[in-house]
Amino acid sequence: MAEFIRIYEDKPSEAAIQKVVNVLRDGGLVIYPTDTVYGLGCDITNSRALEKIARLKGIKLEKANFSFVCSDLSNISDYIKQIDTSTFKILKRALPGPYTFILPGNNELPKEFRKKKTVGIRVPNNNIALQIVSKLGNPIVSTSIRDEDEVLEYSTDPELIFEKWQNKVDLVIDGGYGDNVASTIIDLSGYEPEVIREGKGSLDIL
Repeated sequence: MAEFIRIYEDKPSEAAIQKVVNVLRDGGLVIYPTDTVYGLGCDITNSRALEKIARLKGIKLEKANFSFVCSDLSNISDYIKQIDTSTFKILKRALPGPYTFILPGNNELPKEFRKKKTVGIRVPNNNIALQIVSKLGNPIVSTSIRDEDEVLEYSTDPELIFEKWQNKVDLVIDGGYGDNVASTIIDLSGYEPEVIREGKGSLDIL
């Protein structure tokens, strides 16, 4: 059964963040808060964990469109090809924030994602998520936890999330109520920015 821990966004406890990082390093799956909906994540460098997360979502790993949650812009450049100035300016304006940017991937991608030409990158404006990634030292692969309930679509209450996921993951963070609007997805891999999904992030950044 998963562990359930409370972490406060304005002052995340170092010991609690370290506990989450230890679970991730051990190949565990973690449900954590972001600036939009709660996410399900694992360590990008752990093949076993990547397989687990894909199985849980019922998809083949090489077909999965997971996001890479990074701690800042320099973290992003480890996995994407050189970008032009206008793309960089958009990222600088928008991040950290409620956006997923689709960018051309480079050869440093984990072997599971090498066949993909593009990757979705997130730098959420949430202190808990950013501290976890920062302490881990590399991105986490993430996907939102959708609800089967058509009306709800996304669960916002950490206790209900725990109830539903406690036997499928290793740790659930209670970081307060989540949002029920997902991130705005913008494809920056082509000539012009293309909005794939309008979510919480405003389009004024383009």
